[in-house]
Order: sequence, then C-alpha cells, then structure tokens
Amino acid sequence: MSSMENRTMRKKLHEVSQQLSKVARGIEKADTVIKNGTVVNVYSGELLENMDIAISEGRIAFVGKADHTIGENTKIIEANNRFLVPGFIDGHMHVESTMLSVTEFAKAALTKGTTAIFMDPHEIANVFGIEGVRLMHEEGQQLPLKVFTTFPSCVPATADLEDAGASIQVEDVQAGLQWDHVAGLGEVMNFPGVVSGDSLMLGEIEATIKANKTVTGHFPAEDPYMLQAYLASGVTSDHETVTREQGLEKVRLGMHLMIREGSAWHDVKEVIKVVTEDKVNTANISLVTDDVYPQTLVEKGHLNHVVRRAIEEGVDPITAIQMATINVARYFKLEQDIGAIAPGKCADILIIEDLQKVEPMTVLADGEVIFENGKMVAAFPSYTYPEYVRNSMNVKAELTTADFLLKSKTGKSETKVHVIKIIENSARTEKMTAVLRVQDGVIQPDIEEDIIQLACIDRHHGSGQVSLGYTHGFQLKKGAVASTVAHDSHNLLVMGTNPEDMAFAANELIKCGGGMIAVENGKVLARVAMPIAGLMSDQPLETVVQEVQLLEKAWKELGCPINAPFMTFSLIALAVIPEIRITNRGIADVTQFQLIETEIGL
Repeated sequence: MSSMENRTMRKKLHEVSQQLSKVARGIEKADTVIKNGTVVNVYSGELLENMDIAISEGRIAFVGKADHTIGENTKIIEANNRFLVPGFIDGHMHVESTMLSVTEFAKAALTKGTTAIFMDPHEIANVFGIEGVRLMHEEGQQLPLKVFTTFPSCVPATADLEDAGASIQVEDVQAGLQWDHVAGLGEVMNFPGVVSGDSLMLGEIEATIKANKTVTGHFPAEDPYMLQAYLASGVTSDHETVTREQGLEKVRLGMHLMIREGSAWHDVKEVIKVVTEDKVNTANISLVTDDVYPQTLVEKGHLNHVVRRAIEEGVDPITAIQMATINVARYFKLEQDIGAIAPGKCADILIIEDLQKVEPMTVLADGEVIFENGKMVAAFPSYTYPEYVRNSMNVKAELTTADFLLKSKTGKSETKVHVIKIIENSARTEKMTAVLRVQDGVIQPDIEEDIIQLACIDRHHGSGQVSLGYTHGFQLKKGAVASTVAHDSHNLLVMGTNPEDMAFAANELIKCGGGMIAVENGKVLARVAMPIAGLMSDQPLETVVQEVQLLEKAWKELGCPINAPFMTFSLIALAVIPEIRITNRGIADVTQFQLIETEIGL
C-alpha cells in the first residue's frame, strides 16, 4: 500500500533521521529535489534566493544547493525562482462548518495551500459524543492533509438551557488525549464555568495540562479580572477577539492571539492593528478561519485568504506567513514536524508565484505533489460512516401546523413578546420586545415589522419537545427555512412566515437526514442534504457549492438580504453568547443564564 493510500504510514522523525542525515551529506540520494526557488525562511524572516530543497522519506533533508543529493532516480521539480513557502496550518477550525466530510474538505484546503489543520469537532460531538469525534478523527488520519484534533471540551455548551445529543466528561477527554494526533483541548467556551471553578471544566483542563498538551480558549467577554483568571486556570489562546484593544491586552498577558477571518466573521481588519500599528512581537499571534463555507473555499480560498487579508491590511508577507505556519506549530508543540522549511521537517511545501496573492501553483504534502497546474493529482481514500450516523433525526412524530402555533395566555387581542434580534455578520444577538396581534387565541407574527416566527425542535431524544419564539433581522417576507446545523446542540431550527411552510420545511429535512432547506407554498426551493450527523454532506465539494448557492438564492427570494444568512440562523440557538437565544427548552436569556417565557403579556 502506498503512503498516498494510507497516511498512517507517515514516518516519524526518529524513524528516518539517519536516512535524512545521509541524504544531507550526499551519501544517499534524495527522493525529490525542488530546484531554484526563493525560500521564505520563517525563522530568520528572510527571503533566500536560488535555493534547492532535498526531500527523503517525506521529510526535508537539505536546504541550499542540493546537487549532491540528486541521483538517477531523484525526481526534480523546477521552481523557476518562485517562492517556496511552508504549508499553511490552521490552528482553529470546525470542519463541520464547511458542510463537507473531512475528506472533501481536505481536497479543497490542500489546493489552497493548507497542509495541516487543528480541528475541533465539537459539532459532531454534540450529536454523537466521543464516538462522533473518533469517526471524524479517524477519517482525517488517512488523508494527505495533516488532521490534528483538539478534543471537544464543552459538550453540551450549556447543560442548563438546552439538550444536546450527547455529553463529554473528563474521562472522555482523558481517553481522547491518548489518541495519536490529538493535540490538545478544544475551545473552552464555558469561560464563566472555568472562572467560577466548575469541576468538569477544571478537570478537563487539568487532564490536558498533565498530558503536556495545549488548552485552546474562547473568550468573547471584556472583563479584565475574568480574563486573567481564565488564563491563570491554564487556558492559553483565544480566537474571539474583535477589537485592537482586546488583542493588545491578550498579547501582553501571554495569551496566544488567534486572529479570525471566516465566511461570516471578519476580524482581521480591526485586530491586525496590533501588528501594523502597535508593532507588537508577532511570535504569539496566528491566523485562523474558525468557520468557512464551501463557496468561500472555492471563491476566496482557505487559510491563504486569511494570510492575504493580513497582507492587504499592511502586514509584511513574511510576517503573515509566519502567523500561519511556525507560530501555530510552536503553539501546539509540534515545531519538530511542521511549520517551516528546514532539515527534519515534514516536506509540506507550497510553490507560489506572488506573495501578495498567495495562490499556490504546486502543493506538496510529505514530499508528494498533491496539487499542480490547477489540478488535484493525488488519490484520496474513501471513508464510510456507519449507518447510525446517517440516521440522526430522532424526532418523535411528523410535525403539523399545530406545532407552530403559540397560544397566548392573556386572553387579549394583543400581547407583548420577547424577540431575538440578530446582528448581521455577528454571533451576538440583542434582546428586544414586540407587541403582536392575537387571533383566535394564537399569537401572530408581524411580517411587515420583521417579527418572524421561530421554532426549535428536539431531534436527539424523540421527546416531541417544540419551543416557539420570534426573531427580528432576517426580513423574511414569505415561506420558511429550516436547519439541523444549530450551534451547538444542533437541534432542528425552523423559521417562517406561516405554520404550514414551517411544518413542511421541518418534515422535508427529517426525511433527508438533516441539513438546510428553504421552502415556499409547500415546495422546496433549495436544499442541502447533510446526512452525516445532520451536519455534513456526503457529496463532493462542487455539488455542495452549487447546492449552497441555490440555498443562498432561495433565502434572497424569500426576502432575506443579509450576508451569510444561514450562518447567522445556525447561531440563533447558541446559548453561550449573549444576549438571547432559542433552544429546544425555550427562550434563553444568556446574560441571566436562565430560561424565560416568550410571552410577556400586556
């Protein structure tokens, strides 16, 4: 079996160090030599011209003039004075957000120059627990993309306000940390729990520190005391920073600052000012994607897009590349293997014509050409998820229009309700109220004022639980939409202008195993089926991109003008970010950390 077919055969440094040493001295000959390139040296910050790279056993043996390493069987790749760049490393991302399987995502990411990722599969963990994590991790281990996992920490995100499909305990984390290529603990979202001494959070952090692995964070608050208490607990990074001031404070405290640029969250423009204006040392700063849509992968790129955005904001290209390579490797204690073009490192190398555009012409992973001349040239193994993962829709019964009627308790012709106000391009929501008409005892939405009906349905336990609420900001004028991507517990979310379409949308999604859908007058306008845990498609990238484009168009047809609407919709149940959310249990006031009634009354 070739190394391309089984990535678990990837050689460790101690297994090949003597061979690399012999190649470096010319005693043995290289498998591959890249000739005449300009090496981007992320250690010295220099561009080194007219350099060769000799590769053996998937690792770099020699950097310099490498004629002495060339034998009759050595493959030669001519760089023709183009830039030789270490493969990009994404230090924080969720594969599930791409809507693709790990394999399909890997194909897309590698063509854009990402050769390693640190994925936090907490979405599938909320559906299938440690077994879901194991399956995604296992799929990643056979790919040319290096897939490292940070083991999910907050599953469910909050046990008091919602019901996920599974939970993760300290013993699960302890077990997961023993798996090969599990690099640390996934983003610790429950920062109030950490600071207040929650035993589960502290137990997970302690287990990770004892395993000498990295504890990654998630800190969207602005309380300086809480921040330092969070850091003192052992959490060492954050990707939720949105202002320059927050970024500067975190860098000064030794926190690893992850600057995010995803499909919906665009933080580079503001946060990168700590580099361009405050001129801080960048060694403890990295660039990440967090959440990226499939069409962003195709149209803009993956981590290379984030690097490009940093350069556009005035960062020196070498510095931007350092923040997507060596800085990430060091943060996860993997500098011996990845992050630079130097002897001993894995031969993850990009050949790039223009450092401003950051578009790879050729991508090598472990010394093998994966992508060149606009084409994927590597073979990818298939991976089949067990049948139960494709049957994650455990809803008690077919939904009817009656399930979406919110009865008023007041007996009056009008009533006041809580409303979840969404903010475009933000994960946050605002709490507002609206006065709505009551007809035949049922509270009516107000389409003209953009007060749209919302529902969250348990899809994990067959309880039949349906909670109802209202939202403002999507501007839906007709029809309904639904999604089983509903962070973080991934219950079934429905939003619509009438109960008939809401019931139809929900039932159609249940039939196809989950995903996202838009309907009008009992007809499906667009659907992205995601049968893998109701979170990921089993289709190739090109198909998913087309389906998502049709879904975006359908949202617009229904009246919604905002950017990345289904990303914002999928976060409307995220009960760990203020101010107000809907969960399967009801309306959650996140600032008070309690459930509240939808109806306030007059």
